Amino acid sequence: MLKQKNYKFWFCTGSQDLYGDECLAHVAEHAQKIVEALNASGVLPYEIVWKPTLITNELIRKTFNEANTDEECAGVITWMHTFSPAKSWILGLQEYRKPLLHLHTQFNQEIPYDTIDMDFMNENQSAHGGREFGHIFTRMGIERKIVVGHWSDRQVQEKIASWMRTAVGVIESSHVRVMRVADNMRNVAVTDGDKVEAQIKFGWEVDAYPVNEIAEAVEDVKEGEVSSLLEEYYDKYDILLEGRDPEEFRKHVAVQAQIEIGFERFLEEKNYQAIVTHFGDLGSLKQLPGLAIQRLMEKGYGFGAEGDWKTAAMLRIMKIMTEGMKDAKGTSFMEDYTYNLVPGKEGILQAHMLEVCPTIADGPISIKVQPLSMGDREDPARLVFTAKEGPAIATSLIDLGDRFRLIINNVNCKKTEKPMPKLPVATAFWTPEPNLQTGAEAWILCGGAHHTAFSYDITAEQMGDWADAMGIEAVYIDKDTNIRNLKNELRWNAAAYRK
Repeated sequence: MLKQKNYKFWFCTGSQDLYGDECLAHVAEHAQKIVEALNASGVLPYEIVWKPTLITNELIRKTFNEANTDEECAGVITWMHTFSPAKSWILGLQEYRKPLLHLHTQFNQEIPYDTIDMDFMNENQSAHGGREFGHIFTRMGIERKIVVGHWSDRQVQEKIASWMRTAVGVIESSHVRVMRVADNMRNVAVTDGDKVEAQIKFGWEVDAYPVNEIAEAVEDVKEGEVSSLLEEYYDKYDILLEGRDPEEFRKHVAVQAQIEIGFERFLEEKNYQAIVTHFGDLGSLKQLPGLAIQRLMEKGYGFGAEGDWKTAAMLRIMKIMTEGMKDAKGTSFMEDYTYNLVPGKEGILQAHMLEVCPTIADGPISIKVQPLSMGDREDPARLVFTAKEGPAIATSLIDLGDRFRLIINNVNCKKTEKPMPKLPVATAFWTPEPNLQTGAEAWILCGGAHHTAFSYDITAEQMGDWADAMGIEAVYIDKDTNIRNLKNELRWNAAAYRK
């Protein structure tokens, strides 16, 4: 199972020495109490670490550079308890390279009407200091997240928690390495792109390997290892023979077990967190990887089909962002297949030839062995299920030549009206917001791909924050979308983001 670092977030409080040591002692005490309360809330997915109050240019710069080099620090949360002169932050902000959240809060929740005096006013100046602090970010053109409200409010805590997951997605982006087995599907535009620019922009390393190099790793898997994993399959999933000979069926499933072990071993050895395959170049592999890829996605690996390295990397980042989330409903690679255009029942059937992550499954998961015309290999085994109901997002990262664009569509997943007994793949069925007609037109207008990185557990805001942190364009398709306004938005974005 792929795991990330034990990330933490630093809590840095801004102040100055105008009001003496007693005031600064209160500032530090208040900051420590806020950190303790946030950590004890049970809402945050990562620990917050208190840092001494930042007053001088030198200390701010030193602290931010220490945050840059600390591999466990995924970002900084700043709070201006009192007034903090913004010019003191310039050098530190210029050199800081990680996500930052400006928590615009104050220690007290209510104005102490009966006792408030000038000493209290001087010490509790978050409304003042936060504006001075915010100005320098805008003046310098630096991206940050702003959360406003009292630190004890659960909604505020949930916003901090949400941003933490986005920040980890930003940090982990620079650690994503995608292994491409073979190349992009011939003559397909949207799954290709500029891998050098992607490494400059996102930190992704995208490398190609001859298919037979990974096939050799599959061939080296011992029979006993395959047998052991087969037993796990047969214990965990329903077996749908559908008239096939049980021994022959088991041999087909064993091929996927061998592929899963071989692929995972190769990925671990070479330090890759995402993988891309292509049915048109399978070398000596006996089957198109199906069940094997589904299981790798479940373990946290990113995946893209037909050479789609951008979706593979995005899926890995989204898997990381949802890691450890309570009651998570799942995150998967997906593809638009066919529409239901019956009035009042509109939707898009989502699937792929084989590769849909079982984390999104609702109910039992079965193994089927069925012929597949693509790939010209023996019948591959795959996991079959239907997806959960509920709201979700579908994302597509596209390369427009002069810039990247992240398209984020809110969708509503539901069950199909009838079962599909002859369709031997995992499926989802959703209606995009604001409706199928406008949602599909907007997606096409934006240049969205047919592959998506899909999740029930990440919000559109989180993915938009990720795009902002990466300095790329984000376009939202949701309940408020209308085509006239979207066209204007795309024109404005073209002017704003073009190199």
